[in-house]
Amino acid sequence: MSIEAIPMLRKRRYLLAMSAVALLTLPGCVSQQSASLTPGFNPSNVRRVHVVRLPADGRGIERLIADEFRRLGRVATIGSETDVPPDADAVVTYADRWMWDITMYMISLDVTLRTPGTLFPLASGRSVRSSLVRQSPEAMVREVVGRLLNQPES
Repeated sequence: MSIEAIPMLRKRRYLLAMSAVALLTLPGCVSQQSASLTPGFNPSNVRRVHVVRLPADGRGIERLIADEFRRLGRVATIGSETDVPPDADAVVTYADRWMWDITMYMISLDVTLRTPGTLFPLASGRSVRSSLVRQSPEAMVREVVGRLLNQPES
């Protein structure tokens, strides 16, 4: 049956229903990457970082973050907020959020570079990827850390 054969009222309902379906499926394609640097912050001054491990993190995100800093030529240590080495240029904190859609996947990752001691935020970055545009945790870490250090995407 063609759409022209549907009476006007049914046609409006049909178009409204199709519009609703389209709007409901759009959020499945959300992808957002961003970084915010404090004025005066120079990422090239960050040579040594200390990644603060979340106590409840059983997925090893702190290791992925430290490995990415190392890949970009920085020295990275991992530990608690009280284990910060005296020569650290920045403390790295993070928050990861996971969702279930057939499998578990990371929907968002927030990473913040902070000054040792005061933990004042120097730079923060974020990657959000919904189910249809999901990436591996390694790729999301690479996106965020690269943006924090003003690195071209690789």
